[in-house]
Amino acid sequence: MHREIIAIKTRKREELVDITAKVRELIRSKDIEKGCLVIFVPHTTAGITVNEGADPTVKEDLLYVLRKLIPHRDSEYKHLEGNSDAHIKASLLGSSLTLLIENGDLILGRWQAIFFAEFDGPRQRRIHFSLY
Repeated sequence: MHREIIAIKTRKREELVDITAKVRELIRSKDIEKGCLVIFVPHTTAGITVNEGADPTVKEDLLYVLRKLIPHRDSEYKHLEGNSDAHIKASLLGSSLTLLIENGDLILGRWQAIFFAEFDGPRQRRIHFSLY
């Protein structure tokens, strides 16, 4: 088993950051030929997801729909910090992924990429990786 933590700096309040290349680099650096990768985001206002990485408008559409469904400001929110929407969006996406490794690389679909999802930035964040 290998454990690793990487830092990521987000630039906007809400953004999807493609971390696929960093993940592949991590797998190569540990010389993992076959196994599982668990990615965990230890933040309550950020998440992790897999989706299309070939067309950047997919990221824009995902954020657009999340903003439409869960607006930043709502008079019914009770949380005093003003980031209730970020907590809800992070919960919907989730805080972890389990991915497979075969032949020293991630098993992903042709168009799939791994995205760190920021909903309360810009911030300095951490992403935890465990390779089995």
